[in-house]
Amino acid sequence: MGCCTGRCSLICLCALQLVSALERQIFDFLGFQWAPILGNFLHIIVVILGLFGTIQYRPRYIMVYTVWTALWVTWNVFIICFYLEVGGLSKDTDLMTFNISVHRSWWREHGPGCVRRVLPPSAHGMMDDYTYVSVTGCIVDFQYLEVIHSAVQILLSLVGFVYACYVISISMEEEDTWCTSNMVPAPAQLLERTQEAFTHDGRQSGRRHIT
Repeated sequence: MGCCTGRCSLICLCALQLVSALERQIFDFLGFQWAPILGNFLHIIVVILGLFGTIQYRPRYIMVYTVWTALWVTWNVFIICFYLEVGGLSKDTDLMTFNISVHRSWWREHGPGCVRRVLPPSAHGMMDDYTYVSVTGCIVDFQYLEVIHSAVQILLSLVGFVYACYVISISMEEEDTWCTSNMVPAPAQLLERTQEAFTHDGRQSGRRHIT
């Protein structure tokens, strides 16, 4: 009963993680955030692996999921530090795009209540049609939205880690119990088999005397 409850809870958590990861992947694609896109892709693969291992009773797959959740928590803590500019990090750098482009988080210009205005260049001969984007009226700044996304991922991963460890321990106990019951006979079964062996030998010796 405990194993079933733990497995069902872990399956639900994996499903929630998939939904949240896909939602985050969409907005990271819109913002061309290549580092988070790569991380989300790996996360989705491992969560699917953990979901499959939970459904099919594969403890090794769940172990892989457990190790990944620890790495995923670390990555999301780094993202929080990046957007809050902790430890010398700056959210205005191109770290999340691998220095390939100057794009920022999609939420920077499309957050709740944000009004985006594209201003034309002031100088002539510029290659770009627009050089400056003005964003005003945002209810929540984009860095806090990114922090909220990472915090949700951390919360789901921590709960998933706990349930994954619980399911692994229960699965290991059931496997050990099954192996013990099949390899080592119980004392009553051993006594019964011994009596049957003596009875069989007695019958065989009686037949020989009669012959």
